[in-house]
Amino acid sequence: MTTNNTSLQGIGPVALVGAGKMGGAMLDGWLALGLDPKSVLVVDPKPSPEIQTLAGQGVTLNPAKGALSKVRVVILAVKPQVAAEVLPDLSGLIGADTLVVSIMAGKTLAFLDRVWPGAALVRAMPNTPAAIGRGITVAVPNSKVTAAQRKLAHDLLAATGAVEWVEDEALMDAVTAVSGSGPAYIFHLAEALAKAGIAAGLPPRLAETLARVTVSGSGELLHRSPHDPATLRQNVTSPGGTTAAALEVLMGADGLAPLMTRAVAAATKRSRELAG
Repeated sequence: MTTNNTSLQGIGPVALVGAGKMGGAMLDGWLALGLDPKSVLVVDPKPSPEIQTLAGQGVTLNPAKGALSKVRVVILAVKPQVAAEVLPDLSGLIGADTLVVSIMAGKTLAFLDRVWPGAALVRAMPNTPAAIGRGITVAVPNSKVTAAQRKLAHDLLAATGAVEWVEDEALMDAVTAVSGSGPAYIFHLAEALAKAGIAAGLPPRLAETLARVTVSGSGELLHRSPHDPATLRQNVTSPGGTTAAALEVLMGADGLAPLMTRAVAAATKRSRELAG
């Protein structure tokens, strides 16, 4: 697992298609790492005020279709539901040496190859902690991607956190279920813990604060610690104590592990259905 400490100075031109929350987070990360705003082109029909501000700093925003010129790399960050409508209009950006990196959930390399036959393609799945530079992205290349293009994709993706590469695209559905959808599971854990605290008699505001800070603090401890999750769990658990009593419930036959297995399986199945 690697993160990006590499300067992006000199990289470009880069086209970002879709500058919503994820695309915008990536753009922020690129600029923080030294990417020249003048080397960035953004295509977004409803740019946020933040993106419009960047346009005043040199980023090219929504040029006319006829004015599109070939770029070194295109990052596709549009919603997958509009892909079939939007992508054909981007042909002016795609040259023989252009790398296309897609973060569209569920859209396969084969789908992209039907739009741009023979192009160098990378399919990637980031997650929402990218917004604070603590995301993780898993990427898979097609056979057209060169070593230099893979490094370029890695450097751009790592602007928002860690990056892992796989060679088997079939793994991307499970990746989507674990890390792509995973933040929602953690947020729901915080919700459930707060509700449990309220049920045990805590005032709602205190229960919500305790749950929020406990979940976020534990995540940060897990991030910084050299120990694996099981060891950290054991370090909190005294034999016969309160934590042990709770874990008897959470680790039982109907506890968290089998429930999470079913949840990830359901998300994996849905990811495959969406991919067609």
